[in-house]
Amino acid sequence: MNKKQDKKLFYQRKNFWKEATPSTINKAFAFAEPYMDFLNQAKTVREAVAYTEALLKEHKFQSIGGKKGSRRLYQIFRGKTIAMAVLGSEPLSEGFNMVASHIDAPRVDLKQNPFYEDSSSGMACMRTHYYGGIKKYQWVSTPLALHGIVIRADGSKIDVSIGEKDDEPVFIIPDLLPHLARKEQYSKNLAEAIDASRMNLVFSGMMEPASEEKEAIKAYTLQLLKKQLKMEESDFISAELELVPATKARHSGFDSSMVVGYGQDDRVCAYAALRGLLDNLDGIPKRTMIVYFSDKEEVGSQGNTGAHSVFIQDFVAALLRANGEADGSANLRKTFINSQILSGDVTAAVDPNYPGVHERQNAVLFNHGVGLCKFTGSGGKAGCNDANAEFTAKVIRIFNQAGVFWQMGELGKVDEGGGGTIAYILANLGAEVIDCGTGLMGMHSLYELSSKADIYSTYCGYKAFLASDE
Repeated sequence: MNKKQDKKLFYQRKNFWKEATPSTINKAFAFAEPYMDFLNQAKTVREAVAYTEALLKEHKFQSIGGKKGSRRLYQIFRGKTIAMAVLGSEPLSEGFNMVASHIDAPRVDLKQNPFYEDSSSGMACMRTHYYGGIKKYQWVSTPLALHGIVIRADGSKIDVSIGEKDDEPVFIIPDLLPHLARKEQYSKNLAEAIDASRMNLVFSGMMEPASEEKEAIKAYTLQLLKKQLKMEESDFISAELELVPATKARHSGFDSSMVVGYGQDDRVCAYAALRGLLDNLDGIPKRTMIVYFSDKEEVGSQGNTGAHSVFIQDFVAALLRANGEADGSANLRKTFINSQILSGDVTAAVDPNYPGVHERQNAVLFNHGVGLCKFTGSGGKAGCNDANAEFTAKVIRIFNQAGVFWQMGELGKVDEGGGGTIAYILANLGAEVIDCGTGLMGMHSLYELSSKADIYSTYCGYKAFLASDE
């Protein structure tokens, strides 16, 4: 057996930059531009849904309750979760191809009654409550923008976005100076050094000249809020106001081969899935293609907009009706059982500063394509969906036939930690599901790092999978 033949017997992941054609490399760089625009425009769940809906309308998608006869359909639920589909030529009950991602990201929320005047510092502040798995120290002394909505007592809505434009103020949760941190921080472990109850936002500091009011700073700020946003303090109670990094997504690396930006977990997979669907619109597919964006994955996928809700089942039932098929529970269960799904969520790439938390042989590496993950969970695969061999082989076959750069990996060493996705939730409905997404460095930080090679490979993989007739 010669060396060339011998190499074919080995599993060898391929480096995109080494193996891809110049044309493909150019496409990877080009794909990153609109993706970065998406990251900048969709820093919250509601913004991601609005961005997605605008693109769908450009491509002639119809709301599922609207004009009849369209094969391009979508549905939004409570402004925070969205599903979109292209109906295929064969019965939907024979199964669909889906990519399911989440569009929420770790952040810091304002509390429902956040506003107070601090007597010790003479400043007006906002109390916060963090959302999802963050490292609290990363969120202090960094420029933050305030996004969200305010619902007034009369039911009218105010959209809020402050801190994104160059002429707008940004906000800071100040950190303690190192000169005075010996007892307060340095004597504590990393998780406790920043007390969540002290992650209060410095919001304002002015007052009316010669004011004699007891809370003059707070009163002056409320006047500004009334003037500029037409809101009162009681409006905070029903508001959803989120603090996110005020920085823009940027090209990264001396070769500009990477993207750094907030919210890439999991908006990199969401954007790749959306583009994979929209670039598959020529002709009628054999199997129905669905892309699903869920909310609340970072806090357990609970609630009426999380993946545990009935939304995705109701959406598929509505598709069955639109396709002239029975939408009863038996046929709905049959539809999911016959379906195949990629749980499009990011995974952890080997970090050069912390390689020891990975077992390299079974880890995802930058620049080697989209990462397949047969199981997530922790320890003894607790809380995971463990994809079966038949479906794993099918996905690999689809990728190979489409020339997709891919690799197999897992989330760190056994017993090192772990994490989960929405894969098991969808698998509980009977579908074939496997995790498949982009590898990141610095996941859950304010500045997550991704490879343009892997972003593009994720898109190519999703596009091929959605269009597959296997």
